[in-house]
Amino acid sequence: MSFKQVYITNTAHFLPNEPVSNDEMESYLGYINDKPSKSKRIVLRNNGITRRFYAINKEGKATHTNAQMTALAVRSLYGNDPAKLKSFQLLSCGTSSPDQMMPSHGVMVHGYLPETGAIEVVSPAGVCCSGMHAFKYAYLAVKTGDVETAVSTGSERLSRVLRSDVFEDEVQRLTQLEENPYIGFEKEFLRWMLSDGAAAFEVSSKKNENGLNLRIEWLEGVSYAHEMEACMYMASDKNSDGTLKSYMDYSPEEIMTQSILSIKQDVKLLSEYIVPLGGIRLKALFDQKGLKADEIDYFLPHMSSSFFKSKIYDQLQELGMGIPYEKWFTNLTTLGNVGAGSIYLMIDELFHSGKLQKGQKILLLVPESSRFSYVYCLMTVC
Repeated sequence: MSFKQVYITNTAHFLPNEPVSNDEMESYLGYINDKPSKSKRIVLRNNGITRRFYAINKEGKATHTNAQMTALAVRSLYGNDPAKLKSFQLLSCGTSSPDQMMPSHGVMVHGYLPETGAIEVVSPAGVCCSGMHAFKYAYLAVKTGDVETAVSTGSERLSRVLRSDVFEDEVQRLTQLEENPYIGFEKEFLRWMLSDGAAAFEVSSKKNENGLNLRIEWLEGVSYAHEMEACMYMASDKNSDGTLKSYMDYSPEEIMTQSILSIKQDVKLLSEYIVPLGGIRLKALFDQKGLKADEIDYFLPHMSSSFFKSKIYDQLQELGMGIPYEKWFTNLTTLGNVGAGSIYLMIDELFHSGKLQKGQKILLLVPESSRFSYVYCLMTVC
């Protein structure tokens, strides 16, 4: 069986509303216990984010659903042309924040794209890597000749579950118990990290003859869940032995008073393992594929925080894969951490920047702290 060459032939994005500055964040997310956050300034100083986008207004009402934003990114990919929206045969959508547990995120996006007709739709689960898993499904479908053209997407809409009203019952319970009426840092930490948005790739075996293409050389992932406990989790809570207790095993009252449906991060686990584990497989890939660091023209690492930038740099140096900062490309500071959408938004900005030249190589590194998964990709501009 012969395999096809696979290309990203176009990219597009959708960001909701106007950008939100650091000073405006609590106007949208609200004050917990009617008091300014004690951790906000520290977290923002470390993560380096200066603005982000929210799919809510200052009253906390949704302006867009995740599926709507994703569909708008797909529409932008084709200039909202009904004829062009019929040109792909597969829609592959990754997110960690679907609007509902059922139906799947992908079919909800498809519902906003009736012009496409009846096509295959998939919805990989996960966190930051879910967007890359969606990309890989599209890549493999095109590579094997199963379809000629696919669309993959990455998106998030987490702002609504970061709102202070999500934590009101928990704070009220703590106040009644005369305990510290602040939610734990593992919950509040992520309020100052996350952003909303969506982006999409056209993935095809047919090159775009009138513009740039990104040829996908390889796309590989790895999970360390066999040896690591959960680090980021939602709709569950962590037991003392590191296992998770599902929301289904809590009473309705406990779900509310313990804000079980909130998203949480074990910051100690994150800091200790996210960078070292990511380097193990990357080093193996460099050796296996005979790749040299000086062959890389652009390095796009998905980072939840600028705090990790120097740590990634130092580890690459130690492993003999040092990539100078002038070859790094990120937009974390201006778009925030959009989870599964972040790597899509980076590629989209670079693709349309006018900077790319044929023959250049782009290396992607996408970590996922939920239970320590990683996806890596090498592309060539052509």
